[in-house]
Amino acid sequence: MTDAWIVPAWPAPANVRALSTTRAGGVGVAPFDSLNLGTHVGDDPAAVAANRARLRALLPAEPGWLNQVHGTAVVDLATLRGVPDADGAVSRKPGAVCVVMTADCLPVLLCDRAGTVVGAAHAGWRGLQGGVIEATTRAMGVPAGDLMAWLGPAIGPEAFEVGDEVRAAFVADDPAAAAAFRPAGPAGKWLADLYLLARQRLAALGVAGVYGGDACTFTEAARFFSYRRDGRTGRMASLVWLA
Repeated sequence: MTDAWIVPAWPAPANVRALSTTRAGGVGVAPFDSLNLGTHVGDDPAAVAANRARLRALLPAEPGWLNQVHGTAVVDLATLRGVPDADGAVSRKPGAVCVVMTADCLPVLLCDRAGTVVGAAHAGWRGLQGGVIEATTRAMGVPAGDLMAWLGPAIGPEAFEVGDEVRAAFVADDPAAAAAFRPAGPAGKWLADLYLLARQRLAALGVAGVYGGDACTFTEAARFFSYRRDGRTGRMASLVWLA
């Protein structure tokens, strides 16, 4: 790990490469200081371009950027055209880089144990509840038991307050999801554990190897952007590709 990015600690095959950026190592000024990679948040376009160039220098190709809409659509980078509305990406082609951007939502990186396919999912609560992890694993086209996942930096379980409707949506899908919510104090408010919700979804699919999930974008202000904390802020990127 450097100040500017995190290398996932997971037993991925040697030809699978991955990293997740932090807010450090860029050229941006407050409130986008400093490595904001989002073009849609009101930052100086020149600063975003410079930051993306710094990221690109670490990669085999320009990432397959998505217009994330908190949905469940997944794109195969082999057919990528432009910047599609999607919240997941998969690739079987060496050098093609899957990417999702976050600033509290959960980035989920995936690969198979044979090193033949990778995927990335943007899992905010809406996408997670809607099935973006399931859609991404399905698009990878291999048995879920052959997959492993790394959960990147997201808002932690001590900071993510949600309403009754969020808890009800998850519990309606799976009563066991109730374990990922605890009362926040005010009636009708809950603290939600995105990491646990993702682990439950992955376990239900048969993905046994799940790693990461130990950061909090909200409380670790020096390391991470957080939309819930700051409102006007930057975006980080989580990326995975085949070498």
